[in-house]
Amino acid sequence: MKKLIIITAVAASSISLQAQSFKTRQDSVSYALGVTMAETLKKSGISNYNEDLVKKAISEHLAGKGAFDATTADKIYKEESKKIADQKAMANKKAGEDFLAANKKNKGVEVTASGLQYKHTQVGTGLQPDGNDKVTVHYHGTLIDGTIFDSSVQRGTPATFGLNQVIPGWTEGLQYMKEGGKTTFYIPSELAYGSRSQNKIPGNSALIFEVELIKVEPVEGTATAKPAAPAPGSPIKK
Repeated sequence: MKKLIIITAVAASSISLQAQSFKTRQDSVSYALGVTMAETLKKSGISNYNEDLVKKAISEHLAGKGAFDATTADKIYKEESKKIADQKAMANKKAGEDFLAANKKNKGVEVTASGLQYKHTQVGTGLQPDGNDKVTVHYHGTLIDGTIFDSSVQRGTPATFGLNQVIPGWTEGLQYMKEGGKTTFYIPSELAYGSRSQNKIPGNSALIFEVELIKVEPVEGTATAKPAAPAPGSPIKK
């Protein structure tokens, strides 16, 4: 208890000292504005810049003068941001290709003609979906470096959707599963979101999904109880 009191007192003291450094509301707002601008700069991905010129541009633009007007500056900024994004996307593409090239050699990994890789960790015994059926699944999605970008498992609530409503890697991959099964998908970027960034997923990212197929809801009786698994590369709606 004594330790908790000491920690609380130190934290309160730190907050108090921080607050005392800004004597007015204007000071706090000014500092907050700087932090917001810095965050915008960090998110842009632009790291090779002259800090003195950044400060000069802010001062001159606020004074109604400067080398560029807002339109010209925005154009240059967007061009540089796109250049950096394209470079990152190319790097992601190469990293994904290298990962998949190594991963397909691992025991139990199957590769289809489309480039999708999958590995059954638990083979189901129930219905096997068609590309138009509705399914209920639990899933855990990561980038190849382990970064989690989405997880129904973490939310504690499974997801339900039609197989014709998701990325091609899912549409194809779920058709290799049966209810009760668990499979890991290794999805090339072209079977995922391609060059587009999607929330926490950078452009050209290969994706990994651990999927549990909980339930299949057949559309017009398309799902079957005991079919053979689709042949790799069989025609799947893209």
